[in-house]
Amino acid sequence: MKNHTLIENYEYKEIIAERRPLLDHNGNPVEGLYNFWILLNNPKQYNSYTTNAVKEVIIAFREASCDRSVVAVVFSGVGDKAFCTGGNTKEYAEYYAGNPPEYKQYMRLFNDMVTNILICDKPVINRVNGMRIAGGQEIGMACDFTIAADTARFGQAGPKHGSAPDGGSTDFLDLFVGIGNSIESCTLCEHWSAHKALRIGLINKIVPVMKRKDGKFIPNPFVELSETDEFGNWIFGDFKTGSAKEEAKKISAECEIDLSILDKEVEKMAYSLSLTMPGCLTKTLESCRKKKLDHWFKNSETNRSWLGLNMMTEAKAGFRAFNEGPKNNREVDFIKLRRLLAEARPWTEELVEEILPK
Repeated sequence: MKNHTLIENYEYKEIIAERRPLLDHNGNPVEGLYNFWILLNNPKQYNSYTTNAVKEVIIAFREASCDRSVVAVVFSGVGDKAFCTGGNTKEYAEYYAGNPPEYKQYMRLFNDMVTNILICDKPVINRVNGMRIAGGQEIGMACDFTIAADTARFGQAGPKHGSAPDGGSTDFLDLFVGIGNSIESCTLCEHWSAHKALRIGLINKIVPVMKRKDGKFIPNPFVELSETDEFGNWIFGDFKTGSAKEEAKKISAECEIDLSILDKEVEKMAYSLSLTMPGCLTKTLESCRKKKLDHWFKNSETNRSWLGLNMMTEAKAGFRAFNEGPKNNREVDFIKLRRLLAEARPWTEELVEEILPK
């Protein structure tokens, strides 16, 4: 048999890429068939991806796509805090800020990563083990299915940190949740709970992952499921605030995170996919993906150019603020910035320094 991978026997350094046996509905390995797990491996920085990690994700999806024995790809992250929180802001701030040509080259790699997810010959399951934010949201939406821990959070970060969610969210998000929810998420950058994400159609399924000392799984205590707001509107999936949030912290402190149910649901979906004609399955996925690809190919190249140029102004300030600011204040002074721009102040190093958090 011929090998169609681009790099044979590649040794992954910044991600984990491995075949794991396909499991049937009883949890038994199916001889000769596998799922290909691609795991972002930077848990200390919430699985943000570096330039080299992006390269490896591209290689891994190509390897999975070409592997005749692979049924499905499982795309996830190491640990229980995050699937992915987007690009590595330390690298952005210290290397790409102020350097549009270099960031444009980086965005070539990012765009190729998204495209490789969208054209993978295997169905792609996004296993969301925690936060799916910013670029993490974008590569997650490029996947075909999403199964999430009920502790997961979903959202954007762009306009809060000097960028625009043009790595996929402005292309894909409205296809999942409608234009109103999409605009709200992309501009305000407020997080959605897994419950809300499920309710509005962003993801396929959520499962509990918080387990008490007696071994019983409980729903995420930080999410409000059965109350109404001050206007009498039914709340389903909003995050708790005030005393309710403090009580949730106490409950959470008595629990551990156990992702075993999440893994079982991912394996269950993969096995269900295996019980289909492989050619028909691939063609169906290709047809369904056309809606996302249509938007993606219309915008991704011009977005790449704009994102590069933006590294001279708002992105330069925003990423530096996130990288250099104190833990409780990683945003620029937005009001001061708007006042300075209202005075027609040019984007100089002095302006950036004035608006950085102190």
